[in-house]
Amino acid sequence: MRTAPKAATFIPMRILLVPASLLALAAAHPAAAQDVPTTPERLPPRPNIVVDPEALSPPLIVDGAGAAPASAPTIEAIPRVWSPAPRDGQGRSAYGLYLSGRSALSAGESAEGADLLARVESLTPEQPIVREQAFTSALLAGDLNLAARISPTDEGVSPVISEAGALVSVIQNLVAGDARAANAALAARPIGAPHARAGTLIAPWVAAAAGDWDTALAEPNPTADPLTVVLGRYDRARLLEHRRRYDEADAALKTLAEDARTGPLFRVAYGNFLERRGRRDEALAVYDAGLAAGAGDLALTAARARVAAGGRAPELPSFREGAAEALTIAAQQASAEGANEFAVVYLRLSLNLDRDPASLYRLGSTLSQANLEGPAQATLEQVSDEDPSVYAASRVALGLTLDKADKPEEALAAYRQAEAATPTDPRIAGLIASQLMKLERWEPALDVLNGPLLNTADQSANVRFMRGVAYESLDRVPEAEGELWAALQAEPNEPSFLNYLGYLWVDKGTRVAEGAAMIQRAHAADPEDGNIQDSLGWAQYRQGQYDIAVDTLEQAVAKEPANAEINDHLGDAYWQVGRRREAGFQWNRVLTLDPDAERRAEVEKKLEQGLTDVPPSTGG
Repeated sequence: MRTAPKAATFIPMRILLVPASLLALAAAHPAAAQDVPTTPERLPPRPNIVVDPEALSPPLIVDGAGAAPASAPTIEAIPRVWSPAPRDGQGRSAYGLYLSGRSALSAGESAEGADLLARVESLTPEQPIVREQAFTSALLAGDLNLAARISPTDEGVSPVISEAGALVSVIQNLVAGDARAANAALAARPIGAPHARAGTLIAPWVAAAAGDWDTALAEPNPTADPLTVVLGRYDRARLLEHRRRYDEADAALKTLAEDARTGPLFRVAYGNFLERRGRRDEALAVYDAGLAAGAGDLALTAARARVAAGGRAPELPSFREGAAEALTIAAQQASAEGANEFAVVYLRLSLNLDRDPASLYRLGSTLSQANLEGPAQATLEQVSDEDPSVYAASRVALGLTLDKADKPEEALAAYRQAEAATPTDPRIAGLIASQLMKLERWEPALDVLNGPLLNTADQSANVRFMRGVAYESLDRVPEAEGELWAALQAEPNEPSFLNYLGYLWVDKGTRVAEGAAMIQRAHAADPEDGNIQDSLGWAQYRQGQYDIAVDTLEQAVAKEPANAEINDHLGDAYWQVGRRREAGFQWNRVLTLDPDAERRAEVEKKLEQGLTDVPPSTGG
């Protein structure tokens, strides 16, 4: 069968903080080229900070029925049965509150779950397991005051929890205006694994806020991972500027901007410094050099336009803003390593220091990646339209979240909001066209696909493929064939292109042998795709190879058991080889799979009359 085109990919380049060049730098560095050691600077592949009821520690023991696993450490004596059970002021038991909290977390209601577990913790302070769970859920829900208050410090607490608690305490002191306490805590006990990177990045900004310039301006530890070292040098240069040691700041930033590996990240930063020093011509030269080197960075283009127009230079970040940015960068690195729960924690802390729209957008996206769709949607809806590009990115992320939640109309509305914010972005136009096609609004989709943003001389093969699918769905077959053929010429080995055009020819009975050969190539390239396997079986059927078609279509149904079209095809093949009872079973199954009206009518007719000499139905 034919498969839907891929949705356009939206990449909000404006807010990417760590480009691929620096990630490549980290990978190419001798220290990073070795096997990953278990050092404080390395994050575990799958962190344990996760709101997942199945992954949580054992529940409270109810009426003595449960028992802790043999491997669970005994931290202090905990009664097997409370008599009477602890209850809050409203008469609710700790057991009921605990189960309700777990249920809320399982449903994605992180704020409610955190509140309920916090109530349990206040009723059962001798339960370290409950305290850890309440702390974790408070972090992910963004209740940092609660997290700081109940941060577990008991012996035997996992470093994932204890070091996160130390990090939260430092940031909350900074938020409260007590930078000296925050700095003293870091000096007495630096943040350890697995949050050491975040602690390293914030430390200079915390020290500067506390007036400890010796610590703030210390050279980065050269044994840290390469990316952290580079970012540490950048932060040191900005702190030198804060200290009015302009020559040293100039030299440090210039070195970063002119290095082939780090230049793409720091050209704009160096140009901004030059602008603040009144050296606008030199800043313009830096921006022009970056553009001439082929850097298509939107921030670089915007910076050059600002200087040319005589605009005001960006201000140097405050100490709190610098610490917030450091946490955002730590979050991005954590996400790149698959530690989305860590990234959520760092972004929550960052937003507590500086409610930056870009960080709010990133938090929403990261929550979605961590499968916390409810909090993700609520967060993304808070992003203001202060910065059009960030707002557009947030609307796109919101649309993707809504689409994942099976809310296609709301997703389309979110994409339309993104379009209104940045009306000239072809990536958003592609998303809108894709969503319209998902809703089977073929004519409006064609209007977008044939519009000036997508119908260009250098349009992508996927745009042509989408246009071909829309034409074919409107039964404008010659136009569909032209677009699908053009897409295939641009990417001759793309399985979805081969499959779609091949199936069209086989199904229409126009170029069956050629279409079958194309489907065979698609299947060889992607043998696990059940839709392509169905196309292969249907091509065999159309060529009268019924026995082979049965085997092929049975495999397709095994891969896509809930697909009405594939089950229908298998029923036809069974009928042709004399397996009439099984054919009837497959057709009856089709009726349970929500087929469209046309297929339902055809299947009901086959159940009543069987297949006749008329060529079998192939449907859409």
